[in-house]
Amino acid sequence: MNKLIKAAGTAFLLLIILTAGNSSLFADSTYDKYFTNERLRLDVIFAGDASTQSVFLEELAREPFWSGPRVNLTDPFNYGEYRYTVTDSSGNVIFSKGFNNLFQEWRTTAEAKTVKKAFNGSYHIPFPKIKVTVTFYEREKESGSFRELGRFPVDPDDKLILSDKPNRFKTDTIVYNGNPAEKLDILFIAEGYTENEMQKFRDDALRFSRYLFEMEPYKSRKSDINVWSLESVSEDSGTDLPHKDIWKNTILSSTFYTFRIDRYLTAPNQKTVASVASSSHFDALYVIVNTDIYGGGGIYNFYGLSMADHPQSAPVFLHELGHSLAGLGDEYYSSAVAYEDFYNLKREPWEPNLTTLVDFDSKWRDKIQKSTPVPTPNEEIYKGVTGLFEGGGYMSKGIYRPYLDCRMKTNSAEGFCPVCTEAINRMIDYYTGKKYLGGVE
Repeated sequence: MNKLIKAAGTAFLLLIILTAGNSSLFADSTYDKYFTNERLRLDVIFAGDASTQSVFLEELAREPFWSGPRVNLTDPFNYGEYRYTVTDSSGNVIFSKGFNNLFQEWRTTAEAKTVKKAFNGSYHIPFPKIKVTVTFYEREKESGSFRELGRFPVDPDDKLILSDKPNRFKTDTIVYNGNPAEKLDILFIAEGYTENEMQKFRDDALRFSRYLFEMEPYKSRKSDINVWSLESVSEDSGTDLPHKDIWKNTILSSTFYTFRIDRYLTAPNQKTVASVASSSHFDALYVIVNTDIYGGGGIYNFYGLSMADHPQSAPVFLHELGHSLAGLGDEYYSSAVAYEDFYNLKREPWEPNLTTLVDFDSKWRDKIQKSTPVPTPNEEIYKGVTGLFEGGGYMSKGIYRPYLDCRMKTNSAEGFCPVCTEAINRMIDYYTGKKYLGGVE
């Protein structure tokens, strides 16, 4: 940006200022042309195995609040193993978003080579005023380009769009800094809390909110964030432990032992999570599970989820939110996972904090000082230095991370590295309608 300004001179700079000052008006006009203030939920089913997949539309549901961006309607990041677009009758893309899901992760396991399965998912768009088409795409592993999976017409006047209220759970306000359309809205959802334990959930949600604002960049961006809590009541306390033959009747049917990994805690049916949250404001969903057993999970633009009461609750929460909100990749490579060949080393990963060097110029090359060796040795002397450290994305060779240690690598890290911090800031900018998606305007 600075080079452009210097090259173009004062006149061009003035044009930029004038344009930026009016861009929100243009964007609001675009939003109002196509969308209402409500939200449309698309419940879909992904099905297949390691080599094939399909997507099917199950149903549509009208929800009261669109809390998402009204300025940045098309996704600027190109993150995710999937994306969906909304087009008008002329084929113009009027909304888009990238995402991951649990089905995509399962497809990289050994089981997916011999078994076919189906997973529920739910995805949201602003409720359209006109007939539109929603198209889902998958990112091809070999090329990194997107291939169409399926398209579904949406008529806003369709009488079969569900409009009932699936629950009457209370949504409470923890932090309110303004209009949800101009803020990042994080919703904490109670899982495994009985009616008699709801005060505990309130206390836990408040504690998680404190965790959030004790860590940069959330601490500096607090005024851009609203935090809500959803008091969703379960019949039983806790969560499922299938490997120990412990089963609980909870509102989201969360479970440890996902993909047969003891610590992998998820709520496999995302439609259930989305339905519970249907009457709440949210951009990011985070499930607090009423257990002291270590575990969690975070899936980009899906949800984050972790335990309430373990001593490592704070770092795990921030790590999983890094996945689910900002699309950050795991930087560790020595822990057991169920995935096989999760990354194709012949192409650049889309996660902003990982590189295979195929297109390193698009990542953090410009943030490395000339005095820093590249690749950078995994040695304590380079602690606190942005470099190119080998090991990340569950692989010790061929994939690199920007910092010796970061919140996306270990629970003992002091915080997020500069690369991850910038990625989080860019995501906050996106949801708050900032004009320059770089952490500052």
